[in-house]
Amino acid sequence: MKFLTALSLLFLSLIVIIPHTSFAAISQEQREATYRQLEIFSNVLSILQENYLEEIDADKTIEGAISGMLLSLDPHSSYLTAEDFDELQEETRGNFSGIGIELTIRDHILTIISPIAGTPADKAGLMAKDLIIKINGEATKNMPSMEAVKLLRGPKGSDVTISIYRDGWEELREFTIVRDIIPLHSVHGLILEPGFAYIRITTFQEQTTKDLKAILMKLDAESTIKGLVLDLRNNPGGLLDQAISVSDTFLEEGLVVYTRGRIPEQNMTFQAHANNGKNNYPLVILVNEGSASASEIVAGAIQDHKRGVIVGTTTFGKGSVQTILPMPGGAGLRLTTARYYTPDGRSIQATGIVPDVEVPFIPFVKQKKDKQLPLALVREADLKNHILNNVSDNTKASANDRKREEKGEHKGAQDKLRKDNQLRTALNILKSLNLYSKKEAVPTQTDV
Repeated sequence: MKFLTALSLLFLSLIVIIPHTSFAAISQEQREATYRQLEIFSNVLSILQENYLEEIDADKTIEGAISGMLLSLDPHSSYLTAEDFDELQEETRGNFSGIGIELTIRDHILTIISPIAGTPADKAGLMAKDLIIKINGEATKNMPSMEAVKLLRGPKGSDVTISIYRDGWEELREFTIVRDIIPLHSVHGLILEPGFAYIRITTFQEQTTKDLKAILMKLDAESTIKGLVLDLRNNPGGLLDQAISVSDTFLEEGLVVYTRGRIPEQNMTFQAHANNGKNNYPLVILVNEGSASASEIVAGAIQDHKRGVIVGTTTFGKGSVQTILPMPGGAGLRLTTARYYTPDGRSIQATGIVPDVEVPFIPFVKQKKDKQLPLALVREADLKNHILNNVSDNTKASANDRKREEKGEHKGAQDKLRKDNQLRTALNILKSLNLYSKKEAVPTQTDV
């Protein structure tokens, strides 16, 4: 069976499509009890059709009943109409029009897992754990998930107004956001300092691992990589096979992730493969409360194998698997059927990945240019008429570094580091790991 996940506007699910016969058999007593309840349902529907104020659309009413039944189980189970199913497949390919947020339902309220980097929602300032109370003035409490998705989506260039509550706010705030096509490219990278690379994965899509390897090669050609910061902050997840292959890029062997469900068919394991020492440099992974699902699989695998250091804040905690069962007429049933576990057997459901080094994000505040430097921060280079350093050619930056300097890439990296305290911490840890690995690699003298 093939696992895949869908980058949905509402939530991210680990999904497997299996036939109906894979589910555990139910007893005759359970079947009879179900038939009795179905008879009650049929009677209620008949009473509605005969006595309700207006004429009842039976198909729409039954769909609503099914949606309500699934919503009563957990936030991720849902009924997909034929249209919804088509959209799900489209999203898996990473191409849809919306505002770029990943959502779940908590306490019957739409809750943002994270905004996707670079999307309209991200630019508007939406954040993980924000509560969406209204969409275009319509209350979202107890709203079926797919109905919320349809309200939030729309043609590129159209706008949607959402009312947000954030912890610490005294009242709701409205955001009017213009919809756009969510970008397909999920991997971006640059050199922070000579030898130290930075790569951000915004979602796990079909080409993510391929793009990751291409960018690693490009950055290594520019400045031989001695350490890597892999940024998974506000990454809501995506395709499971991509999470596994990204993890496999940095692991030599061992378990990446496994699933456990009610029936044997849901119990699956995924292993890493030997890379012959490739990409075996020090690794730091950045995570936060917006890192979910596939992101947590990568962080959990790297953490359990002690392959790298996890830095940031505790992740979202999306650790369940959803199964899609095709239904007649092109519809589908999304049903929670299993949990996934890290190599050490940890379920992250509702707990998340706790970082090795916890570093809360501190928003950058721009300082006034004319602000006087404290005496303790004054250095030799700040003194008037200081003697210049006559650096010889062989100690200057490499040719590639000079080219990057001319293009302004150094400036971009420095600006990113200046504004991001978590990234600065990750780089400092990376440098320490690099120095330590060098020390370990020094051969000791043996008497013979």
